Amino acid sequence: MKKICIFLAVLGILTFGVSKALNAQAAGSQVATGTVDSMKTDTAKVAPASASTEETVPERVPLHQQIKKEFIAGGAGFMATILLCFIFGLALAIERIIYLNLSTTNTNKLLDKVEEALESGGVEAAKEVCRNTRGPVASIFYQGLDRIDQGLDIVEKSIISYGSVQMGLLEKNLSWISLFITIAPMLGFLGTVIGMIMAFDTINQLGDINASAVAGPIGVALITTAGGLIVASILQVFYNYIISKIDGIVNTMEDSSITLMDILIKHNLKK
Repeated sequence: MKKICIFLAVLGILTFGVSKALNAQAAGSQVATGTVDSMKTDTAKVAPASASTEETVPERVPLHQQIKKEFIAGGAGFMATILLCFIFGLALAIERIIYLNLSTTNTNKLLDKVEEALESGGVEAAKEVCRNTRGPVASIFYQGLDRIDQGLDIVEKSIISYGSVQMGLLEKNLSWISLFITIAPMLGFLGTVIGMIMAFDTINQLGDINASAVAGPIGVALITTAGGLIVASILQVFYNYIISKIDGIVNTMEDSSITLMDILIKHNLKK
């Protein structure tokens, strides 16, 4: 997560620097052009010429206003539905990322503490260490230690069973994120189909192909498709990050559970 934040920050700084440099270069070229023209013209004609030059420069539209314009042009119904998919999907993705980051545990440090507690204070001390440590690994350790009196076979079965429970908690709400990833482009394609139907209806009513008459419906079709694909692409990046995070935690759980069983076997042999 930290690497992603750093990458986005660096990308934003580079983008801002490049746009600033391009603006400065454009301004410098305008100044140089004005200087050359002033040397060729009389002082009485400089003011009208510069005024006409400023009038021909198109006004730059802010990004948020441009996005708002395209959103309205795409149709309130479809674009609002796509936006809701993005909001709900992003909210669930952020919730999962926060939960998974909080579930990450330094398992090597935890195993050392559990082993030291077993040697110094016994099983109850080791259970206390697991109780005071957050994360699924500590919960699995606690369930195994809580059944150590029933034998190592029961401990192993308990660790496997509770590991499946913790894996289910890690994968919570992933199906909803996958649903939003799937449904967003489908809504965009639906808007495309409806826009094309409207365009063909207009052609049928006019009796011939009029570019100005069919440009509006086709534009709506393209905007809804682009919106759905953009939403699906963003949510897919978060989904893949969450999946990779879950895989890492699950691998850690399995590896640390095997190490815990080795520690418990060694502890029983010392008795």
